Amino acid sequence: MKFTYPLIHGRLVKRYKRFLADVILDDGTMVTAHCTNSGSMLSCLEEGAEVWLSPADDPKRKTRFTWEMIWINGDWVGINTSNPNALAFEWVSKGMVPGLEGLTGLRREVKWEDSRFDLYGEMDGSESAADSGRGCFIEVKNVSLKEGDRALFPDSVTERGRKHLNTLIRVKKAGMRAVMLYVVQRMDVRIFSPARSIDPAYGKALDEAIRNGVEIIVVLARITPESIEYHGTLPVEM
Repeated sequence: MKFTYPLIHGRLVKRYKRFLADVILDDGTMVTAHCTNSGSMLSCLEEGAEVWLSPADDPKRKTRFTWEMIWINGDWVGINTSNPNALAFEWVSKGMVPGLEGLTGLRREVKWEDSRFDLYGEMDGSESAADSGRGCFIEVKNVSLKEGDRALFPDSVTERGRKHLNTLIRVKKAGMRAVMLYVVQRMDVRIFSPARSIDPAYGKALDEAIRNGVEIIVVLARITPESIEYHGTLPVEM
């Protein structure tokens, strides 16, 4: 994924009210950027660290910039939680994600029962309905938290995340594929695990999902100020 517009460099002053961050640009201008990450952002916040912002293309928006990444531990960490859905769509469409190469007719934001999943595709390319048994529902989650060499999710308690897992279990029981796809927006990790100390209930829900046949796929994203690129998969340790 290439960034649509050249990014703007600065340094983080502080993040506050969850959705706002003050940044001082290279020319000394202080700006307020939108922070899409509503979580705690543990392990990816450091005041004074280099950041890159994307300019907003909506003149009516209150904040003129969106915070895209921060320099942590010698590399860029992506913190824009709206990017993983677009990345997943691009990578799955191109057959780059192991286990999802055969999906066709990929669509975004497809509703099933009381949930709306990020991606839906057909395993045989047919135009059959979602309840035909050939469908594959994929939920995408952004991962930015790390501890040691381990990527962790979530970074705060997430009832919504548990709801998605429970719905994926029902998808699987209905005879379709159900996939939980985690997009890790940092390169300084070697393995993925649920963050049980932060949200024990999510860890239990993920255990139950796996027992019921929900597939877990974790992919790495390499972040640069020019683009975000696919960089393979991570093993999972529950």
